[in-house]
Amino acid sequence: MTSPVEAIPDDDKITPELLKIAGVVVIGAIMSILDVTVVNVALPTFQTELSGNGEPLAYSTVAWTATAYMLALAAVIPLTGWAADRFGTKRLYLTAIALFTIGSLLCATAWNIEALIGFRVLQGLGGGMLMPLGMTIMTKAAGPHRMGRLMAILGVPMLLGPIMGPILGGVLIDAASWHWVFLINLPIGLIGLVYAWNVLPKDNPEPSESLDWVGMIMLSPGLASLLYGVSSIPGEGTVAATKVLVPMIIGIALIAAFAFWSFKPKHPLLDLRLFKNRNLTISIITMFLFASAFFGALLLVPTYFQQVDGDSVKRAGLLIAPQGIGAMLTMPIAGSLTDKIPVGRIVPFGFLGILVGLFGLANSTDPGTSNIQIMAWLFVTGLGMGATMMPLFTSALKTLQAADVARGSTLLNVTQQVASATGIATISVVLTNAMKSGDVLAGSEKIPGIDGGLTAAQLAAGSHTDQGMKLVDTLNAGGSVLQQGFQDLADSFQTSYWVAFAALFITLIPVFLLPRKREVAHLLDGEDGGDAADSVPVVMH
Repeated sequence: MTSPVEAIPDDDKITPELLKIAGVVVIGAIMSILDVTVVNVALPTFQTELSGNGEPLAYSTVAWTATAYMLALAAVIPLTGWAADRFGTKRLYLTAIALFTIGSLLCATAWNIEALIGFRVLQGLGGGMLMPLGMTIMTKAAGPHRMGRLMAILGVPMLLGPIMGPILGGVLIDAASWHWVFLINLPIGLIGLVYAWNVLPKDNPEPSESLDWVGMIMLSPGLASLLYGVSSIPGEGTVAATKVLVPMIIGIALIAAFAFWSFKPKHPLLDLRLFKNRNLTISIITMFLFASAFFGALLLVPTYFQQVDGDSVKRAGLLIAPQGIGAMLTMPIAGSLTDKIPVGRIVPFGFLGILVGLFGLANSTDPGTSNIQIMAWLFVTGLGMGATMMPLFTSALKTLQAADVARGSTLLNVTQQVASATGIATISVVLTNAMKSGDVLAGSEKIPGIDGGLTAAQLAAGSHTDQGMKLVDTLNAGGSVLQQGFQDLADSFQTSYWVAFAALFITLIPVFLLPRKREVAHLLDGEDGGDAADSVPVVMH
């Protein structure tokens, strides 16, 4: 709870105090989101640098550095709402930054792959709290009349992370070493700690509820198990694999058990009673469908540049920059409009931009397509994304009472994590199966380590690497084979884009159910449901 001292008037002005708070949240979001894509670039380096016997580590082993971080995020996010109410958002946010920074330092000192995986868990525990806490802090500080504009600021790192990560990771590894992928977080973390300590308002929580231990035992392992199963789909190529099916069944069973349990305690770990709020429910359904399709499709673009055009990771990152630029142009406009008109009159236009952009990408996959054309469609997609994502977050939280914001933002972040993992896994499987659909090249089934042989598309996808060129030489694949392979590969990407397009088109159903009339905001209501005038969010120093 907060004390009614030094209140921030909830008017339309974006004050310097609010911008300072927004800056704190953006620093935390940048660390958490950027780290995911930066580390993904370093996975091939981990295979050789952290090998103890001179033989490269298996990719499935080093991939655990990413998986462990994701599972730690999934485990800690549900606890964030309770912990914020119990210890206060400022103290918990400082703790999250400290955990992430310490975890980064330890990762940089890792002496083998097992140590790195363990330290990534610690890093993930801090990173998992940063986004839901940041949304809670921004929502409470902004109030209903400025929330759209401030949430748009929070959206910037969410957009730039996937773009800047590959570029920054490639530069750091080329110019220095893999250690700097983690060491770069130290100065950012220290700045974030000092900044947050001085800027964030002091909160005086009054612990009034105990931790839902039963819910935690079910939900956190359930989410981690579900996400592990889902993230294993691309590697296994099918949902029917034991490595996929067993964790998913366990995860779904635990989450279902939690859903039944959550209505018994007064303060469950994740408050599903919030679904009584129509805005929150429609926004979460829309967010789940949107994130599944869009982030799955987003993953394909840099992969297309690398596999079809043979671009480096850094160049691929630069080529998708127009998408981020487009989003940065429309996001402030959408944020300002969200403060004035219902989100149901904004998001459909954003979706239109996304659909037009993705339609263009799906028709621009031929190997001879110019990068300029693809970048133009990415720019259109970015324009649409900027008018979609943060307005959805704003709509979901805007009509909640102040006491429910921490739980609401936790619910949103859980949804986004599950949706993103599901979408990425699904689109990856669609792409992989499309590449496998062609005829197997003669003799490729006899190559050790390649089960079932290679199609022309699979050969073309790896032909830009040293190992891929060795396979081309081994199979004596002529230019015509590779040419056909690149065409088949381009068709595989096109199929994947069309699947994402269809999923986004279906998402228009909940989009048109978003509120089209101005609704009463309850962010300033007290926990007792009183009027806004009776309870105003405050800043205490």
